[in-house]
Amino acid sequence: MLGALILAAGESRRMGSAKALLLYNDRTFVEHLLDVTRHPRIGVQRVILGAQAEYIRERLGLDPSLIIENPDWQQGQLSSIQAGIRSLAETPTEGVLLCLVDHPLISSALVKTLIESFDASGKAIVLPSYRGRRGHPLIFASRLYDELLAALAETGARAVVWKHAGEVLEVPTEEQGVLINLNDPDAFQRSVGDG
Repeated sequence: MLGALILAAGESRRMGSAKALLLYNDRTFVEHLLDVTRHPRIGVQRVILGAQAEYIRERLGLDPSLIIENPDWQQGQLSSIQAGIRSLAETPTEGVLLCLVDHPLISSALVKTLIESFDASGKAIVLPSYRGRRGHPLIFASRLYDELLAALAETGARAVVWKHAGEVLEVPTEEQGVLINLNDPDAFQRSVGDG
């Protein structure tokens, strides 16, 4: 079984409003990512909130068991990864799929391909690449949880990827969305517009 962590704890300062609540095809970014990460191998989903957590929680109206609040969200993305992994402590998982809320332009087909590649390869880290450039989401095998929990905020999860360069599988995709970071209004309008 795998877990899916949707990282949505940031302040969204450049966007000017909570990215978790922005709409893509009439669904919020979070709802879309929950939809595309529904897969037989994913047994648990978590949405990691931080800034404006109560406001976002109320507007999303999700099952409370899906929500994890990261009190250390100001320390950056790694702290949300760590909060998500800690939330799975009582749930035996073989790995986690990490989705960034500002990279919502991915499909369930891509998620399926990444999971199948993870299962078939035995690699510790699986990620998509578009025309040679690495993107999101990533899968980390559970054997890397301790390293992710011990990682330093300055280098984040990247340091774990670098350390295990020989255990990374890049999965080529034609989905450019793996690279598209919707972190400001211009990027949002260019890529999503009115949904």
